[in-house]
Amino acid sequence: MRSRVGRATTAAVLGGLLAAGCGSGSGSGTESSAADKGASTDGYPVTVTDCMGAETTFTSAPKNIVTSNASSLELLLRLGAGDQVIGTGFPPGKGTLPGRLDAQAQQVKVLGETVIPKERLLGSGADLYIDTFASMNMGGGMGDAPTEKEFEAAGIKHTFLKSTACAATSKSPVTDLSAVEDDITSLGAVTGTSAKAKALVDGMKSKVDAVREAVGGTPEGERPTYFFFDYDAGTKQPMAVCNRQIAHAVITLAGARNVFADCDGDYRQVGWEDVVAKDPDWIQLGVRDRGSEAANDKAFDEARKWLETNSATKGLKAVEEGHFLRIGSERTTIAGVTNADTVEEIAKTLYPGKAGRP
Repeated sequence: MRSRVGRATTAAVLGGLLAAGCGSGSGSGTESSAADKGASTDGYPVTVTDCMGAETTFTSAPKNIVTSNASSLELLLRLGAGDQVIGTGFPPGKGTLPGRLDAQAQQVKVLGETVIPKERLLGSGADLYIDTFASMNMGGGMGDAPTEKEFEAAGIKHTFLKSTACAATSKSPVTDLSAVEDDITSLGAVTGTSAKAKALVDGMKSKVDAVREAVGGTPEGERPTYFFFDYDAGTKQPMAVCNRQIAHAVITLAGARNVFADCDGDYRQVGWEDVVAKDPDWIQLGVRDRGSEAANDKAFDEARKWLETNSATKGLKAVEEGHFLRIGSERTTIAGVTNADTVEEIAKTLYPGKAGRP
């Protein structure tokens, strides 16, 4: 589990996926070798950019990919590029991914239960490292990130889940999933799975368009207010999801009003007095995946009980009315296909007569 500081500097969080990292220099690494077994080089070279516009070019698909965490690993599995992955950090717990994806994920070598140690990453044999985290020392005092020169020396191209990792640098509020869709499209181009990427993006657009048609016409003043309670970031001082974070787009697309929409950036620590002043209509119990349904349910119960028994929050409208949503943090704050599923789930809960039953 990442610390509060790590959480704040993860700009997850979420977010174009294959752009080389936020605030990093020019694209690093040597040219990737031939694509995995029998793959064509059609569609190459592929060039992607980082947050500052620096370019990284791929002349063929990488075949030894390391992912920083479960979110980027899941995207590769969904794209059908799982056999190109040789390791990951922050691995998904057994049973946390659906069916076939879970079985594949459990076969991936775990290079770090949290952040992959620097030397282990550089010595992994990877030709591509996909990083979901912001390039700010990987946050939380959990180990130094390699420099771009060190990545280059090791022959590793370093790219980021841009819509997550670079959220803090966005110049305007994020109100749709286009950056996430661009991530998936870019990752598909780099790994030679563009057709699958298009299918995933089309599926996301279909779900979001259906929600927009159902609730998009609701006047701003009639939309319910919504607070994402990041339980794992700590309860002493809540962590607000601000308007550059992908969760803000998810909440907005679902027809709700993020109570901290006026906060520029990705995350910000606020006080409980600020939450009380907002008095949200709905609260999402955002807990991180514990590795099993039973463990997740327990964490959701704990988050709800805390709100119901804490003197500062038990009088909130949402708490008194039991207006809670039990939706995990990752699928809300980190870029992925399930962002669209979360839009749909929130809308069905808040607008049961329009968007269908939850």
